[in-house]
Amino acid sequence: MRDLFDKIYKDKGPLGKWASQAEGYFVFPKLEGPISNRMKFQGKEVITWSINDYLGLADHPEVRKVDAEAAASYGSAYPMGARMMSGHTDLHEQLQNEFAAFVNKEAAYLLNFGYQGMVSTVDALVSKDDIIVYDVDAHACIIDGVRLHMGKRFTYKHNDVESIEKNLQRATKLAEQTGGGILLISEGVFGMRGEQGKLREIVALKEKYNFRLFVDDAHGFGTLGATGAGAGEEQGVQDKIDVYFATFAKSMASTGAFIAADQEIIDYLKYNLRSQMFAKSLQMQLVVGALKRLEMLRTMPELREKLWENVNALQGGLKKRGFDIGTTQSCVTPVYLKGSIPEAMALVKDLRENHGVFCSIVVYPVIPKGLILLRMIPTASHTLQDVEETLDAFSAIRERLENGTYKRLSASVSAEIEAQ
Repeated sequence: MRDLFDKIYKDKGPLGKWASQAEGYFVFPKLEGPISNRMKFQGKEVITWSINDYLGLADHPEVRKVDAEAAASYGSAYPMGARMMSGHTDLHEQLQNEFAAFVNKEAAYLLNFGYQGMVSTVDALVSKDDIIVYDVDAHACIIDGVRLHMGKRFTYKHNDVESIEKNLQRATKLAEQTGGGILLISEGVFGMRGEQGKLREIVALKEKYNFRLFVDDAHGFGTLGATGAGAGEEQGVQDKIDVYFATFAKSMASTGAFIAADQEIIDYLKYNLRSQMFAKSLQMQLVVGALKRLEMLRTMPELREKLWENVNALQGGLKKRGFDIGTTQSCVTPVYLKGSIPEAMALVKDLRENHGVFCSIVVYPVIPKGLILLRMIPTASHTLQDVEETLDAFSAIRERLENGTYKRLSASVSAEIEAQ
């Protein structure tokens, strides 16, 4: 018998093997200062494109004031206990009712965390006889929820309607044998590529197949649709989404999440969501803060207008300069380049140290070998000057990538980082 930890000593994992070269700079970096368009990284000011603060609420003075007042009034402990036992309040109910009305659903229920809530909701919605059909590029929280499922599950090719239908056919045949139902899970916006889920096309398949639709709209809520109610509103199918999920971690610039659906569905989930039944209630300071944030989201469309001014300037500028930004249909702005992992490290160091631009870097195994993905999140806090400086920086790094500069530098850069 081997030691349980043998595998850890021998294989650090596809990302962990780069820890000595990357940690503290490329992964687990430390951004400092107020959350804004420009922050400090290793003592230098950088234009920050890695903060999911879409509407610029994180450091908004009205939000900071309400957060501070709520913390002073309630502290960080109140209410104590799970909501079913002792942690339920009028303000929790008020926030749920306001969320439900905003996303055009009968009822909503608060979740302590987005990731935890998504995992638990998937688990609660299905039993062993049911079948799950989900996008192969689904977020990790969806995948982990599916892992808890005791029954069958099928993945479909990313945003491929033909593949969706094929897997619905498979699921239908199996459900007829088991006597179960079908849950189809999609994201409203896929956070890595920025593509919206094919919600309109999926909803149309309800005319041929009997299934329920669960949508994770973490990146769509607050950014898409006429009122900011998300990808379902943007595509005109919000009323056809059976269970709607959004997190506070993006447009709301906070911690927490919610699910919304018909009243009877929410009533069921309230009594069957293990992550909420056996966890402390969402802290009152976060509930009060979320009420303020939702109010601003509803009543200040200028925040969303400024966000999209910046999105269009950034994405339009990148396209004009010949960059590949894929097929994004949201604020998420991916830039695809060709190069190795060491080249990517040299490129990003140049971008941060010499151009003052900080964005997330994604490499294999998250994306195919030979590709570098620089992922940018525009916010309402950014300026058009930020956009222009970033476009100039990207033009400069692309030239150095193509002329082989980063290939020559990559070995020395890796050694220098390792020595830090």
